[in-house]
Amino acid sequence: MSATAPTTPERLVDRIPSLTGAQMLAELVPPRQFTEATLDSYRPDRDYPSQGAAVAAIRNFSANPRQGGLFSRKKTPVAKPGVYFDGGFGVGKTHLLAALWHQMPGRKYFGTFIEYTALVGALGYAQAVHLLKGASLVCIDEFELDDPGDTRLISRLLSELVASGAKIAATSNTPPNALGEGRFAAQDFLREIDSLAAKFETLRIDGLDYRRRDTGAHAIAVDSAAAAVAAVAGTVTLDSFDEVLKHLSGVHPSRYVKLVEGIDAIGMTGVHPFKNQTDALRFVAFVDRLYDAQVRIYAEGTPLDDVFPDDMLAGGYSKKYLRAVSRLIALTSNNS
Repeated sequence: MSATAPTTPERLVDRIPSLTGAQMLAELVPPRQFTEATLDSYRPDRDYPSQGAAVAAIRNFSANPRQGGLFSRKKTPVAKPGVYFDGGFGVGKTHLLAALWHQMPGRKYFGTFIEYTALVGALGYAQAVHLLKGASLVCIDEFELDDPGDTRLISRLLSELVASGAKIAATSNTPPNALGEGRFAAQDFLREIDSLAAKFETLRIDGLDYRRRDTGAHAIAVDSAAAAVAAVAGTVTLDSFDEVLKHLSGVHPSRYVKLVEGIDAIGMTGVHPFKNQTDALRFVAFVDRLYDAQVRIYAEGTPLDDVFPDDMLAGGYSKKYLRAVSRLIALTSNNS
């Protein structure tokens, strides 16, 4: 193997991403690791029959198109317009959602919950509805309702899309009638939450996290992040952990996808446990985008699966943090 010159790292904090509404809409496709996801390539775990049942239910969902929206004169019973994949981390929910997206004909969209709320923020509600209306399928990955405003916004949006004849598919780690629990006064917004739940057939998908089936799996910390990223061919960045957190606070999470665009690996020095939840939640959104883009992480200091303190892991956002831990293990353990 011929010797190559060490890679000179960029600084993540020097990247100031911008994203127009049109670009946001164009980005609403499955992450690149799921560009060829199919129901046939999903491998159900025989120990968890709900995985095979989910595949069968998705085939049925995609094979039964909506009949004229909610205002059809046809009086025969129709299936619910939405399907909701409820399950733990690493059971293949995003794979199944992407497979459904690939299988459905027509104009369709695939994005995370935060990408849809950001689209509405960038374009305005009426314009966002106008652009999304007429889609055969709208897929929402990582469905989360962390504040009352988003609850009302997404409830309204989905109601209009369903009324226009669109099918909706979503994934989450929380059943739709429990969204918001532990994070805000869910009882005060029960009407909106129940409205969302009524649109979905919930498919529970049990199983083990495929990223952690080796019970010894652990996020890997390196001795020198600088040396590690210098050995990577491609575009790399090197920053301190605190610099990254500060930079994330000044970039809207909807733009994190552009922040990591074209990067092959990032290096971080001085990693330490989080001191406040705001930084931790921004970092979770950042990790999601790193995972979607399959950007490797080389970090020195506290192992990245130990950065969320026990009180955070026991709180209302615990499922978000545990999802991030699962993905951080994957992004560091694949380093070579």
